[in-house]
Amino acid sequence: MPIDQPAWDKYQSLPDGPLPDLIRASLIRKPEVAAEPGAAKPVFAIIRMNAQNECPMLSADHLCRIQAELGESLLSHACGTFPRYVHSLGGVEEKALTLSCPEAARLVLLTPDLLAEPAQPQRPDESTPATNAELAQALPAEFWPIRAFILKLVQNRQYPLWQRLFLLDVLCRRLDAIAHGELQLSVPDFLAGFESTLAAGTLRPSMAALPIDTGAQLDVVLRMAGLMLHKSNVRPRFAECIKAFTAGIGNGPGATFESLTAQYTQAHDRCYQPFFDRHPHIMENFLINTILRCQFPFGKDAMRNGTPPSMTREFALLAAQFALMRGLLIGVAGFHGKAFSTAHVVHTMQAASKHFEHHTEFLNLAYALLVERNMDGARGLATLLRNAAPGAVAGGAMPSSPAIPVAAPEGGRSVWGSWAAPDQAQAAPGKSRPE
Repeated sequence: MPIDQPAWDKYQSLPDGPLPDLIRASLIRKPEVAAEPGAAKPVFAIIRMNAQNECPMLSADHLCRIQAELGESLLSHACGTFPRYVHSLGGVEEKALTLSCPEAARLVLLTPDLLAEPAQPQRPDESTPATNAELAQALPAEFWPIRAFILKLVQNRQYPLWQRLFLLDVLCRRLDAIAHGELQLSVPDFLAGFESTLAAGTLRPSMAALPIDTGAQLDVVLRMAGLMLHKSNVRPRFAECIKAFTAGIGNGPGATFESLTAQYTQAHDRCYQPFFDRHPHIMENFLINTILRCQFPFGKDAMRNGTPPSMTREFALLAAQFALMRGLLIGVAGFHGKAFSTAHVVHTMQAASKHFEHHTEFLNLAYALLVERNMDGARGLATLLRNAAPGAVAGGAMPSSPAIPVAAPEGGRSVWGSWAAPDQAQAAPGKSRPE
């Protein structure tokens, strides 16, 4: 848990007592590291977790003792602002929530009209003061028109969601080409032309011809799900999700990658897709929240320090987060069948967000994985995003399969095992393996 210097100073000045003594005993000062120009400020200190890997400041009912006994003003910046993300973009404040908070996840995901009255910020005039000089300098002049176009595209239900994402990939690649001088168009002219293309539907035949490779998609989902297993504490809620996911895609003794792919496809067609056809706003809301939280399509780093953005890379990161979350939900939906509900959706997405979202390494690791699996190009990302319509036959070669983790809470601890993939048949299913 990060602690900023003002909070550290407050804690050091508290009079002796049970809670102040516990606070000071739990603080660990981080070594001073010079920050790169424009980079986020290094963490000043952290709170050491207890034996249960929980914050020692939590009461028996899991409420913060600092806030309850000392007051809200004694909270660190991270604790006082969670689960909020606040960005200042050229004098306009933009807010999002992290889905790792259960109530935030419920509010964001289940609100049917999340952007019923979307903000339409006008481009600030030259006299508008920016709260961050570097950010104001880095802010592209067309940020807000691009952002408004993207949000409108994500909610355009004339196209299936995977096609909206594919079109968003096309958009980002063209914007990069404009930024690099490879496409001689102004952004307003380009957006106007793209909108006309969407209305005419001229890209539909090309998208319909894109290949379906559910095996390659599942392969990447499995690998992404395992990225942080040894870099992050596995909480019981996330362990429950992984257990449901693996059961929902047919994990067990004798399972092969082909059988898992077939079960994954069946879970999508029979359980996931019918549910989300009835609740289309949920995954749209997930994308909207991710777009705001990650300052898509320019990205936090570009917005913070003025480095040239790679909108193509930012889309790949967005697609990876979407594919991982959807993949987990497909397995969980397969596990619960007709009983699959919004409660299962919120539980899964909150637990997964808490496991992945707060680790700065995850997105870089996910992107490296896409590059390694040749899934970072337009065709590969289409494979990652596309599922067959129910009843269609998915083709494509099966990739070599990774070990898939199985988690179950046992006595308050997580037990990890794996299934025996075809190229790992020497390992008995259910036995732990090091990777």
